[in-house]
Amino acid sequence: MQIPHHTQENHKRCRVGNQVVELMGHFSSMFNGLARSFSMKKGRKNEKCGGREAAEAMAKEAKKNDMMLCSSGIVHVDGSNNFASVFSKRGQKGVNQDCCIVWEEFGCQEDTIFCGIFDGHGPWGHFVAKRVRESMPPSLLCNWQETLAQTSDDPGVDVEEGKRQLYRFNVWKHSYLKTCAAIDEELKQHRKIDSFYSGTTALSIVRQGELIVIANVGDSRAVLATTSDEGSLVAVQLTVDFKPNLPQEAERIIQCQGRVFCLEDEPGVHRVWLPDAESPGLAMSRAFGDYCIKGHGLISVPEVTHRNISGRDQFVVLATDGVWDVISNKEAVEIVSSTADKAKSAKRLVECAEHAWKRKRRGIAVDDISAICLFFHSSF
Repeated sequence: MQIPHHTQENHKRCRVGNQVVELMGHFSSMFNGLARSFSMKKGRKNEKCGGREAAEAMAKEAKKNDMMLCSSGIVHVDGSNNFASVFSKRGQKGVNQDCCIVWEEFGCQEDTIFCGIFDGHGPWGHFVAKRVRESMPPSLLCNWQETLAQTSDDPGVDVEEGKRQLYRFNVWKHSYLKTCAAIDEELKQHRKIDSFYSGTTALSIVRQGELIVIANVGDSRAVLATTSDEGSLVAVQLTVDFKPNLPQEAERIIQCQGRVFCLEDEPGVHRVWLPDAESPGLAMSRAFGDYCIKGHGLISVPEVTHRNISGRDQFVVLATDGVWDVISNKEAVEIVSSTADKAKSAKRLVECAEHAWKRKRRGIAVDDISAICLFFHSSF
């Protein structure tokens, strides 16, 4: 994928329709710059709608300028420390229900990138996954702007870095919670996508400067590669696989009259079932869609966490369960770090997982397998 050269001036300005958002060099002005881009539309439409339209315009511009990737390939904007490798491969169950997105200079901010990976399931799962991929980034930007506008305790540039990072995280967390609730409600009302027996997981991260915010709905996983005191790479799991048998998840499902158990021919694979029917049998406890069981313990609330990136942190891997069912965290880090061409790191991880499926799970159809490898330092 050929990435066009961006001049310094192009890095400083991003056009949204006929609007130009000035990107400031410090924290407070940088936030306010995007907030202004949204507010320009308030005169014609209400604030929420106008903000969403502005965010969608940004998405179109980013895709046009090769700063957004929605399929296998790489994204690396000149001058950015980020480098993302993406790859997805269809399994043996039919259409590929996994999909991904990487958006560099997210919201027209030079130091910000959004990465998301989605794993659909059910007869309409591929449509649900693509719809959530399409709606999550602009909705998150819109809610982020609104949250900033409502927050009066902006610490500005004079406070210590720790408090500034905590403020940033709290803004993103609140925005993610609003976004996921809105997406699930919109999906329920969608006229062309039947999500009653179909849904998707969603794992995404936002890197803003040295802060990464992770939001997880479902059983995809994020794993960080960091350097130990001895100089070796260590795998750190950043998310929880939300499986139905986790104590806090099982308790919620049972309290809502849902059931959690394994089928005889699938020992160890816990699934969620309706109180009085042998369906839908979901292998995760959180997902968008799946309204047949939303009243019985399945939720779409994300777990939102954060980490401040240090010089030791090298890259993060986001992958669907097609990887983690057969590849350990340590193995994934070793595979990615040992790939000479970082542009091919996600592809190599997916191919290794595919080979592991055929070796470890003979007779079982290979799952769809997808991965995003986001490198934090351009020199890595």
